[in-house]
Amino acid sequence: MRSIRFSNRPDCVNATHPIKESLMIRMLLVWCVLSSPVFAQEWPARPLRLVVPAPPGGAPDAIARIIGQRLGDRLGQQVIIDNRGGGGGIIGAEVAAKTAPDGYTLVLGYAGPFSINPALQEKLPYDAVKDFAPITMLATSQNILVVHPTFASRSIAEFIALARARPGAINYASGGTGQSTHLSMELLMLMGEFKLTHIPYKGAGPALADALGGRVEAHFISVPPALPHLKSGKLVAIGVTGLQRLATLPDVPTIAEAGLPGYSVETWYGLFTRAGTPAPMVARLHSEVTTILKTREIEELFDRQGLEIGGGSTSDLAKFLDAEITKWRRVIKAAGIKPE
Repeated sequence: MRSIRFSNRPDCVNATHPIKESLMIRMLLVWCVLSSPVFAQEWPARPLRLVVPAPPGGAPDAIARIIGQRLGDRLGQQVIIDNRGGGGGIIGAEVAAKTAPDGYTLVLGYAGPFSINPALQEKLPYDAVKDFAPITMLATSQNILVVHPTFASRSIAEFIALARARPGAINYASGGTGQSTHLSMELLMLMGEFKLTHIPYKGAGPALADALGGRVEAHFISVPPALPHLKSGKLVAIGVTGLQRLATLPDVPTIAEAGLPGYSVETWYGLFTRAGTPAPMVARLHSEVTTILKTREIEELFDRQGLEIGGGSTSDLAKFLDAEITKWRRVIKAAGIKPE
């Protein structure tokens, strides 16, 4: 792909020349912008950095590497993955928020640092809305509500009825307070008007281990780690959190269709850059990533991981982020959740 080139022009020293026609004024202003030092050079002229606010090995890291490699090929510059885990994504998001808006730093946004932390934490070292410029949604997925095979329900309706009959007696696992798996259940309890006992773990792995061992009765889990245990019968899926059924689990209903209309929780992954990055660079990044997402290769890679391909405009991602933060603030307030 050709790099963006902007020709060198003299500084707009005469930009205030008295031109009456508004069209000419607008054209002159655009000329001034394009002749600034930022645009007078080739872009990209060096490797880009993609900050991932998560450790290596998880879904955010996998998606970043898939997209980063192909974006680098299209831009003619390497995209270096920079994993900055810790603090529920806060550390990585802060690192990205403090970079220069020069088009050379991207960040992989997802629910934890971008929509849950802003709803849960009173003070953050970054602003998920103001510090970042959205590029596009990369992928979405769902959580699956699973129960141990010995549990006495096989549907959402039975699960809710049992929970209402035994307030607080049923326990459920999550990967930690404020995690997507925790808030998925809090929203379910809020809409279904029942109460369970939350057992937070330090990570998804320990939570899954106790769910498999029957030490907890219910558990929201993401798609990839759930599938082998569902196929083996060690766990039973009774509902998924999206608005549509999963292609990999066509017989498992959505929670919305199973009795709670309007229930929806998506695990999402979006691409952002620093706020203030020049618009032509954002537009180029959006165009290249959109092209990548439309390839058959990406469709197959994402499908194997239980991911739905994203896409959409920069404003679509901005509106989605605003709606997610608003939703989780409502759930967190209603549930009385406090950060650990």
